[in-house]
Amino acid sequence: MSLIEQIVIKLNEGGPVFTYTILCLILASIVLFISGLFKIPSVFKTIAIIKQIGWLSIAWGVLGRTFGLIVAFDTLQQYNDLTPKLLGDGLKMALLSPMLGILSFVIARIFIAILYLFSKQTTLS
Repeated sequence: MSLIEQIVIKLNEGGPVFTYTILCLILASIVLFISGLFKIPSVFKTIAIIKQIGWLSIAWGVLGRTFGLIVAFDTLQQYNDLTPKLLGDGLKMALLSPMLGILSFVIARIFIAILYLFSKQTTLS
């Protein structure tokens, strides 16, 4: 199984609504970062947008965790039995979406730091 296939499987296990939305936010951060490298006068607007995307990613991931826990507990209640398979599906969703949200936040913060450094260097020269 290739790395891409494994990533898609994990994204689907983490609740596609949450994980694919966060993936889109990561892609938006990348696009904004690249455009921010070339648009010096508006770099601070770009930084502000990337900050908001980073915070939205974390919030969306936490919301995904909440839904994952609700699914896990609903499954336990429905089957009235605790098996690793039943609990694992909900817990995967509860852990994968916030992890991806935090990863998106870290990526956004790295981009912001680079844009700050880049903007300081161009204003000095």
